[in-house]
Amino acid sequence: MTNEQKTWGTMHIILWIAQVILAAVLIWAGVMKLFQPADKLVEMWPWTADNSGLVILTGILDLSAAVGLVFPALFRIRPRLTVFAAYGVVALMMAAGVFHILRGEASQIGINICFGIIAVFIAWGRSKKEPIMTRAK
Repeated sequence: MTNEQKTWGTMHIILWIAQVILAAVLIWAGVMKLFQPADKLVEMWPWTADNSGLVILTGILDLSAAVGLVFPALFRIRPRLTVFAAYGVVALMMAAGVFHILRGEASQIGINICFGIIAVFIAWGRSKKEPIMTRAK
């Protein structure tokens, strides 16, 4: 099997699907947090009513993570940044889980756990199983 054939193996494709889906969700969340009117946002996420600064911060982090999950790997320019972005998503989801537990919203952390698991899969896959190589100069 040539190196090019290995690049497009099943695991490589599954990892790309995971990266794109997680990035799409993060883009959606980031755009909502940064551009949705506050009253509409509170209807969807009650925690945003008391935490406007946190809403902005997490919106920026969501968008940054989405870019990091896709673009370094896509353009093969410092693709290791995709792994770091995935670790960042894990940290963000852990922090979100703790935040919701402290607010008595433990029933709402399922989505954070799900996204955290996807991010762990991406970090593992892109660092150990199917790393993307830097573009040859």
